[in-house]
Amino acid sequence: MIREDSTLEKVFQLSNHQLKTQYLLSQSTVVQIRDKKKQEAFLNKSQKYKNENIEVITIFDAGYPSLLKEIFDPPLVLYVKGDSSLLQGEKILSVVGTRDVSINGRRSLEKIITPMIEQGWTIVSGLAYGIDILAHRITMTSNGQTIAVLGSGFNHIYPREHAEDAQRIASEHLLISEFPPDRKPAKWQFPMRNRIISGLSRGTLIVEAREKSGSLITGDQALQQGREVFAVPGSILEPRTMGTHHLIQQGAKLAASAEDILEELSDFKS
Repeated sequence: MIREDSTLEKVFQLSNHQLKTQYLLSQSTVVQIRDKKKQEAFLNKSQKYKNENIEVITIFDAGYPSLLKEIFDPPLVLYVKGDSSLLQGEKILSVVGTRDVSINGRRSLEKIITPMIEQGWTIVSGLAYGIDILAHRITMTSNGQTIAVLGSGFNHIYPREHAEDAQRIASEHLLISEFPPDRKPAKWQFPMRNRIISGLSRGTLIVEAREKSGSLITGDQALQQGREVFAVPGSILEPRTMGTHHLIQQGAKLAASAEDILEELSDFKS
């Protein structure tokens, strides 16, 4: 339907028979499409999104990120707040890691991503505690561009402590979610969110991750998506680096500097 008419106006002009035969719909689905209350609710919701500066991008739209479209299970819809042109960039690096970041982890993160930000790389992360929020804040402090991918809707920022950061990212950078604005956080939604973080990016950098860290899910998904994975090494006595060491054993590239990443992503240096 969207391919034939992105506004969906023509759909409502078709007869019941045309809807059933042209789109192979069941009678119950046709009844729902014809439901005036549902039509009105849909239009009201669309207007509400516009009033709240929320852009809805479907997988059929030109503005949908081409890299994300390449993954096995791309989201059909993205809700977007901010500078949606960032989705079209080629120099995008995702950064994830532990929620309980060490001083060494913080310093390593800053050392590696600051030169990349200065070279125009957009940093993607998930607004979570620890490495995620640090990656966003370092990027903003360095006058770079950042994209935050949520595991909930815009009206339920998680964690709440990062609501101010989310507001700044929405106004100066880009905030996105595959979930409608009123969707509350739920445990199962965050692993789904992770595939978008890695899917938007040329490569994923993991800074500190314990053996069963959720960050390893993002690393695994990046590998499945055919993207580069980089892991920062650490002390063998530090539990926070056991997961990153495992990734290196699995084939992730050891990253001790920005150059280690740029060597692998050399096609996108300029």
